[in-house]
Amino acid sequence: MFNIATGLAIWCSEAMTLALVLFVAWRHNVRNEAYLYWGLGFLLTGIGFAMIALRSEIPSVLSIEAGNAIALLGQSAWVAGFVALDRKRIEWWALLPPVIWLAGVFLPWVNSDYSNRVVLYNLASATGATALAMAVAAGDMRRERTRVKLMGVFVIQGCLCFGSALTTALTLPSDIEATNLGGVSAMASAFLLTIAFAFTCRLIMERSERHLRALTLTDSLTGVLNRRGLLGYFDATQEKAHNEQRQVAVMLFDLDHFKRVNDRFGHQSGDAVLTAFARMARQYIPNSIFGRMGGEEFAAFAAVTDQTEAEAIAEAIRTEFCRLPVSTGEAIVPVTVSIGIALASSIEANIDKLISAADRALYAAKAAGRNCTVTFGEAEAAAPAPATPSSTAGELVPTVDDQVEALRRMGTLSRAG
Repeated sequence: MFNIATGLAIWCSEAMTLALVLFVAWRHNVRNEAYLYWGLGFLLTGIGFAMIALRSEIPSVLSIEAGNAIALLGQSAWVAGFVALDRKRIEWWALLPPVIWLAGVFLPWVNSDYSNRVVLYNLASATGATALAMAVAAGDMRRERTRVKLMGVFVIQGCLCFGSALTTALTLPSDIEATNLGGVSAMASAFLLTIAFAFTCRLIMERSERHLRALTLTDSLTGVLNRRGLLGYFDATQEKAHNEQRQVAVMLFDLDHFKRVNDRFGHQSGDAVLTAFARMARQYIPNSIFGRMGGEEFAAFAAVTDQTEAEAIAEAIRTEFCRLPVSTGEAIVPVTVSIGIALASSIEANIDKLISAADRALYAAKAAGRNCTVTFGEAEAAAPAPATPSSTAGELVPTVDDQVEALRRMGTLSRAG
């Protein structure tokens, strides 16, 4: 005969230990309510199974009706934990396991027959396993592949419980046989839950690693990509441009007179300007390949059809930013942005050369009076940066004013009329 008391004692000990671990984890990070719900789940399951194991020591209404209901309520708490993990609202169906048990256990033909109680409990437990599988599947299955394995464990548990209920209902076993079957089913479910807990830990670790990786690639103030994160997307932009037979555009944005904003309105206002620009500009960039290079300088990568499309994106950002009301609480901060664009074919695109060319275009935009866009096409982008003037050089180096005038003649300088 299966010693169900020993098995329940082992599971109760394990459940209480896991509950303690999860409560400590929740105490360390109280904002993550999933730990709290999972800890409650193991605690309730441990208490419920302990009450079942004490059937001969306590009144049957506590051992049978209440003990099983509390154990099944633990499943509901686990469901709530997975829902909380995805920051979704807990639905009513999470409470189905204990509700099914309480709705059927007081029926005379169920309450007086041990085999029928085993059938009812397994059906309620199968419902709980199904609810767990649904809660796991409601998350991001593509991004978090561990969810597939976790859902598989709960599906197996649901099939096991339903199979046990069906077998008991069809074979009409004696109380001893029903006890053995129910005990084996309970211990198998406990084993599967232990595996599920391990997969859940792996899911949380992967999510934490992904979050930490995102933090290293994101600017903490504006929420957009930082320089490292942005440069990491260049190859993907180049590949996209190659596949679609388009050009690669690098755009550099520099907020005009930003030091004056900080000096006049304070650094908090300067931060508000940076955040407002980042939030607005990223909406215009295809695939949001947009980030902060440092200070008041931002950059974007885009696969564009031609120079006209790149200038249209830049001008939309520039004109919208001019109209953007950035409030400091006491005054509206006047803000503008200068933009430099460099273009290259997908085959010849080189990140260092394009950023250097876009920087020269941005410098020209600043020299042209700011609040404008200067574009360097493939020829200008491919050209080396102009040499610095030297007293020993035998030839004149074009001045910035000469470059700006040349850009005006070529029609690559854009500003509001």
